[in-house]
Amino acid sequence: MATNLIEYWDRYASGVDADEEPFAWTQWGAGHGPGVELLGDPATSLELGCGRGVEVAALARAGVAAEGIDLSPVQAEQARARCEPVGGQVHQGDVLEFLRGTDRTWDALYSAWGAVWFSDPRELLPLAHERLSLGGRLVFAHAPAVTGAYGVQGMYANGFRGRAVWVHRWAYEPHVWEEMLHDAGFARARVWIEPAPEADHVGTLIGVASR
Repeated sequence: MATNLIEYWDRYASGVDADEEPFAWTQWGAGHGPGVELLGDPATSLELGCGRGVEVAALARAGVAAEGIDLSPVQAEQARARCEPVGGQVHQGDVLEFLRGTDRTWDALYSAWGAVWFSDPRELLPLAHERLSLGGRLVFAHAPAVTGAYGVQGMYANGFRGRAVWVHRWAYEPHVWEEMLHDAGFARARVWIEPAPEADHVGTLIGVASR
């Protein structure tokens, strides 16, 4: 399964837009919805599923000791090329294994359409809580659940053509995310749907939780 996941994200890396804006939490681009202020004022940060490292590089340029981790070797290499010249650090590997294998803590953990969406929250959220410093924040954003379709879901790559390559992602209503965050030990948690710029368009699920 791990090889299958790596192949999925390596394929994804080849089609990512090179002109991404940092901390555009919503899919509607910079200027819509909240920005980097959701992280608070961290001295250290770790992005869970950092992709090309756009956010990691932006934080590093701002003076944060910024790190990221991504499962895809292709994306991790792209992220290193972007981040290392400005002082950011990028790891390659599985987010759950990485968090289990360290005793370090960070002031901010975040996932911009990244690993929080693609990891079992009942495994990830307690680990994220343990790896946050006191008062630290977990911030995540991804698509909201389709009404009536909750829990783990599967998604194939390449429009159902070619070799079977897939990922799982987890979808819940905001109040369920808040319950899971509280169950994982977070003292404060708020999860909401940020509206799209036009009515009847897809919004963005955003969560902020503090240790």
